[in-house]
Amino acid sequence: MSPITAVPVPDAFETRTNATFEALMWALSRPGTAQDLPAPGMAGIAETLVDRECRVWCDDPALADRIACFGAALTPLPRADHCFLSLAGTGTLDRLAHVALGSALYPDAGATLVAEAHFGSGTRLRLTGPGIETAADLRLDGIAPEFWALRTALCRYPAGFDLFLICGAAVIGLPRSTAIEVL
Repeated sequence: MSPITAVPVPDAFETRTNATFEALMWALSRPGTAQDLPAPGMAGIAETLVDRECRVWCDDPALADRIACFGAALTPLPRADHCFLSLAGTGTLDRLAHVALGSALYPDAGATLVAEAHFGSGTRLRLTGPGIETAADLRLDGIAPEFWALRTALCRYPAGFDLFLICGAAVIGLPRSTAIEVL
């Protein structure tokens, strides 16, 4: 008698969130290289990363409502594990001083930031660090120019925050270990 075997078949939600998670991991392991997402926007990132064990801060009320449906606790910025925000205005940058950065002992306590940007135009950046053979140049727009100096001041590896930038259905990851020079 042969054993009965059953192979679970992933549904559309699981397939989409798995593809999103894979794109996010490749984005962090290859800083500055755009990865394709299965769906545009930050909502797909939220449904992939956020669950009822996460604390989230979001400056978009519609996205915050959707995140609450995933069971995450909406919390003040200093306590958030994940922050969904706009980096376009200087007012937002003032809040970044309150983002969780972790510490040398607990770098995993640093937040993950998710923001929208425009790839291919705007400020020219040179990236160096793990996952980049020598250096990588890219152009990003939709982010206040002051952000890059603030990020450099806040991200003192291993402490700091990881950043996912979304442009339509593409994502670029900038881990805290990546050094960024404005050209």
